[in-house]
Amino acid sequence: MSYNATEIKQPITDEMAAFEPYFKNALKAPYRLLSLVTNYILRRKGKQMRPMLVFLSAKAAGTIGDSTYAAATLIELLHTATLVHDDVVDETYQRRGQWSVNAIWNSKVSILVGDFFLARGLNIALEGNHYDVLRIVSDAVSEISEGELIQIEHARKLDITEKSYFEVIRKKTATLIAACTKAGAFSSGAPTEVVEALYNYGINLGIAFQIRDDIFDYEKSSLLGKPSGNDIKERKLTLPVIFALANAPAEEAKNMRSMIRRHYKKDKTAKAVTNFVVRHGGIDYSIAKMNEYSTLAKNALDILPDSDAKKSLIALVDYNIQRKK
Repeated sequence: MSYNATEIKQPITDEMAAFEPYFKNALKAPYRLLSLVTNYILRRKGKQMRPMLVFLSAKAAGTIGDSTYAAATLIELLHTATLVHDDVVDETYQRRGQWSVNAIWNSKVSILVGDFFLARGLNIALEGNHYDVLRIVSDAVSEISEGELIQIEHARKLDITEKSYFEVIRKKTATLIAACTKAGAFSSGAPTEVVEALYNYGINLGIAFQIRDDIFDYEKSSLLGKPSGNDIKERKLTLPVIFALANAPAEEAKNMRSMIRRHYKKDKTAKAVTNFVVRHGGIDYSIAKMNEYSTLAKNALDILPDSDAKKSLIALVDYNIQRKK
């Protein structure tokens, strides 16, 4: 069965509508440049999956309250800050088909705006005495930073293993998604075992989510009919290519690694790596691992009573598998 974001949001339609002005108010800026950048970011917002996860987790585990709105705002501010900073780190000039902040302004502005979002999130948590939510999010910030640094180190050496890959995506992607589900459950007044179960759901959903993203890089795009190769051009070895390198004949793997090291920015390298990945089962293996973590995510919800919010959390796992972008 296929799902869309609107159907998944249905149990929390009112809460998401109320969240919009709450979040916009958090981004009010007294200075013209800051106001210009924040308004630009607001106009190009995505699916708001992270606030959605906070509200669905709170509703599935207990009752939505003021701390739930604070948690959703704090996490969305953190997520926005990491995207703005990521574009600087990765030297990316487009996001969601639109120019990134550092492309329109510059890296200095991007870093400072990202810092502003982080500071606003801290202020919101402190003003409302939401210290436990702040602790959950602070732990996530630490993990995300560690994950970025580990990935940069491996990109230099091209020596990442499957074990290291899962450590990186757990820290970089899954930790923030798990912070959403844990903070949501905590804000609802749920018991410890339920909070922990929703944290495990978030971790496994986050890992499956990142694997799905990494598979996209080796699939044909609907517009160009060829893979994007963005990860290779940034010297990022993700699960499809890691598996292929580990299972290809030693000489072929050595030559492919050498090609990536010397010619990673060239389109022909991206094409060669894609053919190599397909030939040695990298995509099939990655799909199998994505399905494995998706099942773990669903199983973590067994502790919850049946509800529309729980059904949406389950549907979100399937939505991730089925999504095309």
